[in-house]
Amino acid sequence: MTFVVSDACIKCKHTDCVEVCPVDCFYEGPNFLVISPDECIDCALCEPECPVDAIFSEDELPEDEQEFLELNTELSQIWPNITEKKDAPADAEEWADVKGKIQYLER
Repeated sequence: MTFVVSDACIKCKHTDCVEVCPVDCFYEGPNFLVISPDECIDCALCEPECPVDAIFSEDELPEDEQEFLELNTELSQIWPNITEKKDAPADAEEWADVKGKIQYLER
């Protein structure tokens, strides 16, 4: 089982989660983070750290966000690893409650 970063992270990209990850399985894109399912050890430490509730256990991923499991798998293979917290984008709070942000995902 793995954890999955979902739609809520897009354009928010808070990195509180990466600091608590014991296996450094987060990868960073321009405006989104992903978790490598091959590296995630299902420890659940990242989930409560996310201020926008964008991280789900694979078996709790909402039905309308199932595509994010594949996106996490795909993008974790090409994006660089991130292990330290960074500042969130300046407009992250404006995007925090926006739903359906997949069209804004930058690869």
